[in-house]
Amino acid sequence: MISTRFTKEFGVDYPIVCGGMTGVGTAELIAAVASAGALGFLSAHTRGTPEDLDEEIARTRSLTDRSFGVNLTILPSMTALPYDEYRDVIIDNGIRIVETAGANPAPHLPAFKAAGVKVIHKAVAVRHALKAQALGVDAVSIDGFECAGHPGEDDVPGLVLIPAAAAKLDIPIIASGGFATGAGLVAALSLGADAINMGTRFVATTEAAVHQNVKDQIVANTERDTNIVFRKFRNSARVAKNPVSDEIIQIERRPETTFEDVAHLASGARGRDRVLAEGDLNDGLWWVGQAQGLITEVLSCQEVVSSIMSEAEDLIQKRLASAVVVA
Repeated sequence: MISTRFTKEFGVDYPIVCGGMTGVGTAELIAAVASAGALGFLSAHTRGTPEDLDEEIARTRSLTDRSFGVNLTILPSMTALPYDEYRDVIIDNGIRIVETAGANPAPHLPAFKAAGVKVIHKAVAVRHALKAQALGVDAVSIDGFECAGHPGEDDVPGLVLIPAAAAKLDIPIIASGGFATGAGLVAALSLGADAINMGTRFVATTEAAVHQNVKDQIVANTERDTNIVFRKFRNSARVAKNPVSDEIIQIERRPETTFEDVAHLASGARGRDRVLAEGDLNDGLWWVGQAQGLITEVLSCQEVVSSIMSEAEDLIQKRLASAVVVA
């Protein structure tokens, strides 16, 4: 049994997290993650309104009696989202762990703290993690360059980013980006993290509410089958390599282009409807990390968590102990 600061302070069996994934973090997946002994986060925005989030929390509780959290991603938008109302739904439902991402979570921290809610903030750089710690969050999830989604503009991989963060932070650290195996968990713990976050690995599970074509493509892909888009607009994002992301990169290379030139290709609704729901892998952007190169089959969440923990424990107790001799 591997016990860390994270498992003790957040009350979960295993140091494994399924962070918030818009369009994917639904009741079926998060309940399965929780029942497997890991910590999963519903995505507040996935179903739309705060009332929808209230229903999704109830649905998740009908599927598991284990603890789970809610992700609140705060992003600039043409239409302001009702973040305060999402926050109130989270608190009113007695959710005890929140994952914040995107913009500064400071406006929401007093209400969360007053309600006894632990806050994990996602960061892509040590300086951002230190700022979150100074604000009073309870843990940080730090994303290396390998991750799906937005890795920031510094391009620092986890092998450097994790120990750099561990050297300066006092609160628990969740390592994110490139994790899908027990060996990865052992490596993260060795580098100073207290848990790992996995997105792509949990997308390729039987409970994830995405089309089977997506799951099968993750298994078929290698670590090289991703693209970094929106770099020109300083909003870099790692997505699956396909004709749409290839076209965006070509457009970005032209002089004087703006985001408006790629907006029709980058539509989130297009990715959710045509790719995640309908399974047309070449007709929209979809998020995936380099960890797909480590995923060899679609499994249940229970099988994923159990296999990772078994491999990690075997590595620590047997293979590393016999292979390494300290004179």
